Amino acid sequence: MSAENTAENASTAPTDFIRDIVAADVAQKRYPKIITRFPPEPNGYLHLGHAKSICLNFGIALENGGVCNLRMDDTNPAKEEVEYVEAITDDINWLISGWADKRIGLTTPHAHPAPATIDGKLDYHLPAANISGNAESQPGAFSPFFASDYFDALYAYAEQLILKGKAYVCDLSPEQTDEYRGAPDKPGKPSPWRDRTIEESLDLFRRMKAGEFPDGARTLRARIDMASPNVWLRDPLLYRIRHTAHHHAGDKWCVYPLYDYAHCISDYIEGITHSICTLEFVAHRPLYDWILEALDLPRPLPHQYEFAKLNLAYTLFSKRRLMRLVKENVVNGWDDPRMPTIAGIRRRGIPSAAIRNFAYNIGVTKYDSLTELAVYENAIRDELNATAHRRMAVLKPIKIVLTNIAPGETIECRATNHPGNPDLGTRPVELTREVFIEADDFAEVPPPKYFRLKPGGEVRLKYACIIKLDEIIKDADGRLVELRCTADLTTRAGQPNVNRKVKGTIHWVSAASAIDAEVRLYDRLFTVPEPGADDNYLDHLNPSSVETVTAKLEPSLADAAPDARYQFERLGYFTIDGKDSKPGALVFNRTITLKSK
Repeated sequence: MSAENTAENASTAPTDFIRDIVAADVAQKRYPKIITRFPPEPNGYLHLGHAKSICLNFGIALENGGVCNLRMDDTNPAKEEVEYVEAITDDINWLISGWADKRIGLTTPHAHPAPATIDGKLDYHLPAANISGNAESQPGAFSPFFASDYFDALYAYAEQLILKGKAYVCDLSPEQTDEYRGAPDKPGKPSPWRDRTIEESLDLFRRMKAGEFPDGARTLRARIDMASPNVWLRDPLLYRIRHTAHHHAGDKWCVYPLYDYAHCISDYIEGITHSICTLEFVAHRPLYDWILEALDLPRPLPHQYEFAKLNLAYTLFSKRRLMRLVKENVVNGWDDPRMPTIAGIRRRGIPSAAIRNFAYNIGVTKYDSLTELAVYENAIRDELNATAHRRMAVLKPIKIVLTNIAPGETIECRATNHPGNPDLGTRPVELTREVFIEADDFAEVPPPKYFRLKPGGEVRLKYACIIKLDEIIKDADGRLVELRCTADLTTRAGQPNVNRKVKGTIHWVSAASAIDAEVRLYDRLFTVPEPGADDNYLDHLNPSSVETVTAKLEPSLADAAPDARYQFERLGYFTIDGKDSKPGALVFNRTITLKSK
């Protein structure tokens, strides 16, 4: 990236305390290059909360001519799957495509290679661990890094901690380990195996790696301070036994590193300069620093910074709870358009640019807060209002017969594709004897100040002409069959009375050329602002979170592209469902209404 582009990105970027820190480091030339990372665990799908972190990490790299790594922190094979790796990679490709996708990874690992031990001594001059990842890649096509590719290096570092007397093998069970750890207001109790000799711990750790012991029989723990007020420093676990094949590393390993141990060393191996986490990791930072300091690694070391994660009203972000919604079939999979997952957001038709703008504008702080849903929705509307083509659709149709238009007669009208962008041109729409209007646009007994269609009243059919209601036709049971109207054809474009005014304008589609489509009207999934405030979140599900109707659409929508967004005039923004829609059986999703509730 050129200096000119870097300056341009920096000038248009938001400001916040993390960006101020990075800017100071750049000014002081503390690092040769700014390198950030986004490190999801592949045990579920990414959600909107992750999107904030993605935009922050990739944004900082972009603004400073640096790079940002996508790294799978895949240290728990019991919960991780290839499906999640692929979904995460695909979602991030989508989110940053055309924005920050040109510089997204390192071509080489950290300048200091991963270590190995020779006769108990650390050697920094052996070849580096095998590191995957596609760096400097083309837009829309890159591969993630994997913490599991560093397992050899991580294991070697763990042996070094043992050799330094800073780690030991412990035989406490998981339950005993929790009991001995104590509580924030009560100091922990040392493990009976805390004073094991270096030789015995090293021997046991190697036998753990060789698969001699069952799951849970032994762990490797750091030797720090069981009386520390920070429970994360009370001899935390570094390795555990798991006789489970790994989705990426295969069946080579039966000991796996814990997240806190693997994360900081992975950052170091990749040369990360600013390791940006959410506030729940504040208490973990001393352990992050302790591990790196204990290994006497060549400098510079990465440093961790924390910010407040996104809390959005009427939205649930817990990955565990979202998984429950999926497994209990409350929703139709991770990509259900009601889900706050990036997959669901994409399927619903929300543009990636809207997510990036939202993430930028809500800011980065050190304090937890609840963001109003309207802020998110307005970011979506702002983007779609500027980019979505306009079309006409009738969701709940009533048939109108225009009695002064002959059967088979077609009157061509011109509709605007976008009122704010004349360059997008116009399209033909056919006015015929029979048209459909929205059920909500007719009232047999209208309330006061009702300006839509009513007995004896007039409205304008948008892009066409003014019509007057003459007669209401019902069946023997009193159900509405059709409305009979007269069209004033002198009020259409190019005719003498085109400027005649009426107070109501409604949308419509020709019955002769309309196409049928299933339209899903999505609403918020929960009825309360903070559904995750307790474990009873299923009690707050919105029973009307989706309504399905068979709609009448103007024929130009028959060829709707999967990634196209449309404003159905007067109704909201819609996109075709790329998963369920098929030629001849179209399915559209409502992305968002035109106004907030």
